[in-house]
Amino acid sequence: MNNKPFCIKAVLFDFDGTLTKPGALNFPLLKETIDCPADIPVLEFIESLPTPHQRKETLSVLERFESDAAANSEPNDGAADLILYLRSKGLGVGILSRNSLQSIKRALQNFENIKVSDFDVIISRDSPAEPKPSGDGILLASQTLNVDVKHVLMVGDYVFDIQAGQIAGSITAFLDYGTVSRPSGIDSDFTISRLEEIKKIVRLGLPLAMGKLPNDILEDFLNRFDFRDPSVLINTGVGEDAAAVNIDQEEVLVLKSDPITFATDSIGHYAVLINANDLATSGATSRWLLATLLFPPGITASAIWQVMHELESVCRQWNITLCGGHTEITDAVTRPVITGMLAGTVAKCDLIDKRNMRPGDSVLLTKAVAVEGTAIISREFGNRLKGLGVKETEIEKCRQFLSAISILEEAKIAGRSKGVSAMHDVTEGGLATALEELSIAGKHRIRVDMDMIPVFPQTEKICRLLDIDPIGLIGSGSLLICCRKDEAESLMARIQDTGIDVTCIGEVLEAGRGIEAMKQKSPAKWPCFEADEITRLF
Repeated sequence: MNNKPFCIKAVLFDFDGTLTKPGALNFPLLKETIDCPADIPVLEFIESLPTPHQRKETLSVLERFESDAAANSEPNDGAADLILYLRSKGLGVGILSRNSLQSIKRALQNFENIKVSDFDVIISRDSPAEPKPSGDGILLASQTLNVDVKHVLMVGDYVFDIQAGQIAGSITAFLDYGTVSRPSGIDSDFTISRLEEIKKIVRLGLPLAMGKLPNDILEDFLNRFDFRDPSVLINTGVGEDAAAVNIDQEEVLVLKSDPITFATDSIGHYAVLINANDLATSGATSRWLLATLLFPPGITASAIWQVMHELESVCRQWNITLCGGHTEITDAVTRPVITGMLAGTVAKCDLIDKRNMRPGDSVLLTKAVAVEGTAIISREFGNRLKGLGVKETEIEKCRQFLSAISILEEAKIAGRSKGVSAMHDVTEGGLATALEELSIAGKHRIRVDMDMIPVFPQTEKICRLLDIDPIGLIGSGSLLICCRKDEAESLMARIQDTGIDVTCIGEVLEAGRGIEAMKQKSPAKWPCFEADEITRLF
């Protein structure tokens, strides 16, 4: 994998052997027919012939071979699907080939659902830049696409394709079909064995939506790291709310770091509780907070004091020590950002590890979905809600949801209860993402009854008016709890005795990963959100 940052705005493909399956054109037979030495490329050999007549005659033989090969060629596996994917992402798509334009058009007739018009540019040997492919050919394509060449991905299965990309300054991907050795001169940014892998490369080069790094990308990145410290009992990973470190024979140190980027009002309140919530899911008690505060230019000292004071006050409320950090004004941010690093402790025997989930466990949800999202929207977009007809009294009630974003009380009850196998804080991406993360971390599939998912009427109303889905809306304040089925009712009763609502929304299934959703007793599609629904409002 290329370790340099890159951005992709267009993709160019070699044609024969890349978009089509290799072998349609019999090069050994062609070279034998035209007396071309084995170590000289065909086009360069034709250019070297002494007379125009010889060049014309030999070129006609090449065109006859190409025409027959084009008629008998087959699309490469995944080629059509890849082209459609790139088009759906709004990327420029082109072909850079040593073939004639006529043979390319003929071969494209063998593609299903793909036609010449699906390509924004086709640079063939009939085009001005010679020979193809070349650095000049890629530059011509990038100019036609109106894309800086450094944002172009050149994909090919031949040394010339990669060399052309290197000369032009584009990104390169070599298709080696899984061969162990590669030809000399190949030093591409990426090496792939199947065209399908281009999707992954392109996704790495597309701008991300605001919010958390998508789970699949995060998981891929983390899998590239080597975590071998034996003192780390719970490592970083998708769905893991905090790390757990063995500090002595009886006690475990639990660590968590999380930034606050969506909220500006009461940002200190969010910074403490969002981190403390995640720590609580391991059964730990929060002890020490480090906070990095970043403010945009133009901020006043009084505004900074307000945030710091709020941080310290909320820490004191929950017996957390604000013991250090860093404060900076920087044009790297356009609104205040707080990154908290919280540490806590738990007795080793009380540590909650999601890997203890078992088939048949009940899945409980406290309060209702989108508690935090409701609070943020009412505080950040109050005027917009008024414009949609929401009364000030209703908006104020939604603002008070801020007081309910802590899950510390119910987590404390669950952590001390028999039969609890896992806990997970519902945060960015809402319940939809949280359940998927819980499934991944717990290594078990989960069945969810969508009819049982609780939604506050205020949340339902503002989400309907703003055309967003509460299931995908940031949801701190709700805690997912997995517990043995025979302990579920007792645990729910103890939580409800404190005035906190709790609902059984599903059960743990067999080992694996993924969500099996049911609605009105029939299978339903579980929603998936690339970014939290709240990002659509910012």
